[in-house]
Amino acid sequence: MNSEQRQSAFRSWNGVASHELRPGVNIHVIGGEQVLMCRVTYDPGTTVERHSHEHTEQIIAMLEGEMTMTIGDETRHLSVGDVSVASRGVPHELHSADGCTFMEALSPVPRDHVPDAQRDLVLGPQGDAQHVER
Repeated sequence: MNSEQRQSAFRSWNGVASHELRPGVNIHVIGGEQVLMCRVTYDPGTTVERHSHEHTEQIIAMLEGEMTMTIGDETRHLSVGDVSVASRGVPHELHSADGCTFMEALSPVPRDHVPDAQRDLVLGPQGDAQHVER
């Protein structure tokens, strides 16, 4: 990719292999200074065990398939069109028996979700100054 392409505000996930964030969880990402958007695919049987994001809020919008999500003490079955918000510091867990695809937005940007900063980030004057480690 040349420097002119890196400076563009436009990207494509076409032809870009997904990144395995953890076993069974594959992502494509695009981010800026304040927010990261990911297309996430869970393989059938994938569970992401209870965890929380100390600095990052996570919003999910289901695109395909189904999953069960627990946020705090509330559990819901999510399918196409359903959305959820896991606020900073709130424990949550996810499971998809048959696999699913969803979009998620994370803010501020967690660096561990960005596989290739040159390809996956469009940064302005503040660069990655507001990004967090987790």
